[in-house]
Amino acid sequence: MKIKFNTKISLLILSTLLVVACGNKDSEKMESSEESSMKEEQLVATGIKQITFTKDQYNLAEIETGAIEMRNLSNIIKLNGTIDVEPESMASVSAPLGGYLKTAGRLPGEAIKKGQVLATIENPEFIQIQQGYLESLSRLQFLEEEFNRQKKLREEDINSAKTFQQVSSDYKITQGRVKAYEQQLALAGIIRSSVQNGNITRTANLYAPISGFIKASNVNIGDYVSPQDVLFELVDLNDIHLALNAFERDLEKLEIGQTVKFSLSDDNTFNRTAEIFIIGKATGSDRMTPVHCHIKQENQKGLLPGMYVKAWVESGTNKQNAIPSAALVQYEWKDYVILQTEETENGYTFKLEQVKKGIEQEGYTAITFADGATVQNFKPVVKNAYSILSALRNSEEEE
Repeated sequence: MKIKFNTKISLLILSTLLVVACGNKDSEKMESSEESSMKEEQLVATGIKQITFTKDQYNLAEIETGAIEMRNLSNIIKLNGTIDVEPESMASVSAPLGGYLKTAGRLPGEAIKKGQVLATIENPEFIQIQQGYLESLSRLQFLEEEFNRQKKLREEDINSAKTFQQVSSDYKITQGRVKAYEQQLALAGIIRSSVQNGNITRTANLYAPISGFIKASNVNIGDYVSPQDVLFELVDLNDIHLALNAFERDLEKLEIGQTVKFSLSDDNTFNRTAEIFIIGKATGSDRMTPVHCHIKQENQKGLLPGMYVKAWVESGTNKQNAIPSAALVQYEWKDYVILQTEETENGYTFKLEQVKKGIEQEGYTAITFADGATVQNFKPVVKNAYSILSALRNSEEEE
């Protein structure tokens, strides 16, 4: 019994020692892994991670370097918005009296002059309007003569006042009826003088109310269109402007007459200029305020209403460390610059250095390096920096 007990005790102690030993090893592995991970993060954060390219590799990757410069960069207010036009430079065309489309050959993008025919509408009611106009016009001519005659008789006290009042009333009513018919003819697009010459038509033209371009065409020949249907949308591009939005916190820094630099959403050159002429007096639910800017004529080429733009306004300047924006790379959601630290007969050495981005302006971005970072006289890679980053990552995986 004693031997058995001792054997059991021994086995128990041995098992315990094995578990503790394994636990220590696992703990050591975890600590080693954590230390390795921390060291890896430190390497990246402090810019120690390096790689060397041979001259052949360097030339094959078409790498180019630039310089870290002290540049006068403005503190800027960022805005965004769209290209827009003045309300009077846009027009929607419909058929005020409705009808069937007989012709409609206008396409989006087509240039149009004010008064040009856009489409032809057919409606049997046009005939009734013209007939009513001619009848009323004829009666008006008769009543005008009768009115003048009765007026003269009344002045000579030959006719009664009641007779003159009746003729006068009929004359004025018919005058109003003729004017109403004239308005209907104008709405339909029927020329009044043509009807007066006896030319009755069941078709009428739709005319362009402004000069410009056709923005949209919603017509098919044979369709019946009602007065509510918009058949054409016209836009005059001679007075386009920026319709921007500014955060309410930036409003006190904006002024009428300030110069705005802008570019289309897929462009970062900001080589177009405009001038603020309206700053909104209220903010929306998104805490944004509208800002409208005139675009200088020489900067309007290629711009169309509805295009998205990004813009900025200068608000004071100061000197800052800056590099070409193309030199910045992103790695694990952080910003870095790759610096060429050495050039020898054997090749070129690069290191990865974490930075904090600042103002981006005219192709340059202000940067701040970590405290203690050694970057003096090093050249930032401005072209194909990502090929070096890729090589650094591959070297990590191999290690």
